[in-house]
Order: sequence, then structure tokens, then C-alpha cells
Amino acid sequence: MAEPQKFTFDTVFGAEGEVAFAAPRPKRVYSAAEVEAIRQEARAEGERTALASIAALQQVALAGVSAACNEALPRLAQVAHEHRKTSAALTLACARAIAGAALERFPEAPVAAALEALAQEIEAAPRLVVTAAPDLAQRLQGVLDELAGRIGFSGAIQVKADDGAGAAAFTLDFGDGQAAFDPAAADARVAQALDAALAAEGLHAETPAPGAHDEPEG
Repeated sequence: MAEPQKFTFDTVFGAEGEVAFAAPRPKRVYSAAEVEAIRQEARAEGERTALASIAALQQVALAGVSAACNEALPRLAQVAHEHRKTSAALTLACARAIAGAALERFPEAPVAAALEALAQEIEAAPRLVVTAAPDLAQRLQGVLDELAGRIGFSGAIQVKADDGAGAAAFTLDFGDGQAAFDPAAADARVAQALDAALAAEGLHAETPAPGAHDEPEG
């Protein structure tokens, strides 16, 4: 129930009939200057109200954009990470194809490159034993004899066939040390190193979105 309100009189008279109090009456006639002042004030108030409303809408919109970014950026980071993994896998596949074609056409090239790299280590060795798959072993003797003359190796070179050796794989034994190359093992090491690098990198390559630190990784 509403509280009763005390009635007040607009005009109060004294004991002698004089006006003791008269409430101010609203002005009903305004000059042109007063009308213009009232209009300007009303316009300014309207502009303030409109600007306040626009500012509130802007805050709501910015909050929505921020929330959308917080939700979308971690997903974009995941997409970018998957793209890197796919690109790395494609690059590795292309490298395997190129390396395979090169080894198929020039299977003796890795042995020759290894011999040149080890020229100083094998210089004083009396003998060099090269073990390779039978198909490769048949092609190596002449190539290694010619290469030995170029690098100054005067020891004997013996080529042995190994049925268990992989294609283009070989072992160099020069008494004081050994060197070996296995394309399949090298390929596996490269793939393992690449997988480890991608796993270690995870989603950290992208700049995390604000509030996205709690997103699960991997």
C-alpha cells in the first residue's frame, strides 16, 4: 500500500488575509532568446545521451570481439600447427623421392663422398675395406681405385659384398676407425628428429591469444 502524501497548497494566506506563501508558477510565456537557450540545452542533452548510448554499445561490441578472438585464435593456432606438420611431411616425402632417385642413379656417390671426407684419416692406413650390397660392390672397385689416386691414398682397397646390407648402404673400415652409411637408418633419424621438433614446438609457434593459456595443447 502506497504511503499517504501530505497535501500542500500552492498559496497560503496569513491571519490578516495577506499572502504568506505562493508556490512559483510555471512560466508560460518565453522570449525568443529563452526558447533558443532551451532548444540548445535540449539538443546538448540529447547528444550526451546519444554519445553515452553509443559508448555503451561500443563496449558491448568490443567485449564480443574479444570473446570471439579468445575462442578463435587457439583454434587457428591448432590449424597452423597441423599445417606445419602436413608441410613437413610433404617436404620429407619429396626429399625421400629425390634422394631415392639420386641413389638409384648414382649408388656409388655416397661412398665416394665419404672417402673424400675421410682422406686425411685414411691417408696412412695400409688397407681400406669397403662392405656393401652385392650390386653396389660390383660397381665400387674401379670407382674407389680411381678416387684413391686423386686423394693420395696408396693403401690397398678391398671391396666386400654383404647380402644383408641395404641398397646404397656401406661400411668403411680403415683399421683405426670405421664409417658407415645406411639410407634407411638416416631417413628414420631425420623423420624422428622432425617429429620431435614438431612435438616440442607444439602450439607455441603462434602468439597465444589473451586468456588462451589454459587451452589444452597437442
